[in-house]
Amino acid sequence: MAAQLISSEYSRIVASQEQVSSELEGEAVILDVKSGVYYGLNQVGASVWNMIQAPKSIKEIQAALLAEYEVEPEVCERDLMILLEDLAAKGLIKITNEASA
Repeated sequence: MAAQLISSEYSRIVASQEQVSSELEGEAVILDVKSGVYYGLNQVGASVWNMIQAPKSIKEIQAALLAEYEVEPEVCERDLMILLEDLAAKGLIKITNEASA
């Protein structure tokens, strides 16, 4: 399965339905039902994971993170893209690319 590509800040991200997750002491544990592999997310990753239980644009996710955490916008954007690309590569999220502005 090829990873989906994130094309813009308007790409919409949602957690895949083929997994189960649980919060544990502020972090998230995700089980990929198809592969049987567990993944762990730190507090910030868990925050993103909770947000994408319903479809959100990258712009919406980044705005929420900037409001919640003290982080420079460029650092937030870079780290968010790394996380989302990693989740996409593992098949844990679905990405739809919308051309809306």
